[in-house]
Amino acid sequence: MSLARDHNDIQMLPQPPRNRRVRHPVLRWALLIIGLTATVLGIVGIFLPLVPTVPLLLLAAACFARSSERFHTWLIEHRHFGPLISDFLKGSGMPRRAKVSAITLVWLTIPPSALFVVPMLWGKILLFAIAAGITLYLLRLPTRTDSHNSKP
Repeated sequence: MSLARDHNDIQMLPQPPRNRRVRHPVLRWALLIIGLTATVLGIVGIFLPLVPTVPLLLLAAACFARSSERFHTWLIEHRHFGPLISDFLKGSGMPRRAKVSAITLVWLTIPPSALFVVPMLWGKILLFAIAAGITLYLLRLPTRTDSHNSKP
């Protein structure tokens, strides 16, 4: 399975309008730091099941779109992260295998944490609500039957 994308995929992605870039230097730096932090946490999320990868990379892309054209381009065109972001931005859906894997990991990791680690009842309820919310969100995303450009 190849992660390579052709140049046309990159051109079809919605580009942030130049007038949407933040001009205030403090806000621009804050967005840049948030974007870099989200990118690092997204990379950590590849290896740790409870840390979400794609939402953090989408947050990073949004922050970079308003703070740094260079980092935004790097993230969107990245060999591994780019397809995850571009497929979402284009609305082409999530591969069925990736959906099943994500939902399975949510329900294999959150209930044991809620039942055996979190002592407070409100914490347990919150974790189960988060798991249900993630599941509903993933189920509502369009499902792509092929696995083009994305690694499940």
